[in-house]
Amino acid sequence: MSKAEQVVKIENVVASATLRHGIDLQAVVKAFPDVGYRPGRFPGLVFRLKKPRTSTLIFGSGKMICTGARSGREAERALRKLVRALKEGGIIIEGKTEIKVVNIVASANLGGSVDLSELYESERDMRGGIIYEPEQFPGLIYRMEDPRAVFLIFSSGKVVCTGARKEEDAHQAVIKLKQKLEEKNLIYHLKQNFSR
Repeated sequence: MSKAEQVVKIENVVASATLRHGIDLQAVVKAFPDVGYRPGRFPGLVFRLKKPRTSTLIFGSGKMICTGARSGREAERALRKLVRALKEGGIIIEGKTEIKVVNIVASANLGGSVDLSELYESERDMRGGIIYEPEQFPGLIYRMEDPRAVFLIFSSGKVVCTGARKEEDAHQAVIKLKQKLEEKNLIYHLKQNFSR
């Protein structure tokens, strides 16, 4: 396991589930009074699970979006548990539920400060693949094609990676970003001098 891979932390996994039919949200509210539902403000309801700790938006169309999981496996487990709970609560659910991970958010520390101005200048020809407006926001947005990911890079060397659909893609994207920055000499590792 490389040094960059060790510092990648999965912060949130977003997964979706699609039922083959619509769902009666009022029936869900009656069966589970603790759900959050305000139809005048938002068309879906929020169903929270304690284990795994997740929140799932449920829409009348039968679409569900689960957030808060720390892995793809945990997101899938949460959605399956939710569907089981709905069935046990008397909600009719037919057929198999299709579940897929739609976004992974990870954070990492590249281990040194990054020269964002130089990075922007060196990649300027990417046309929209890189955005840096320090007077608006202190981070640089960098879009990677392979593996597909979007980074928010800060001069401190901290990064947020989003858009990956597999955990290994998030890890690979961070490793690839770090290698690219090191090749261009854009990461500065601080050397501590303890001698006086």
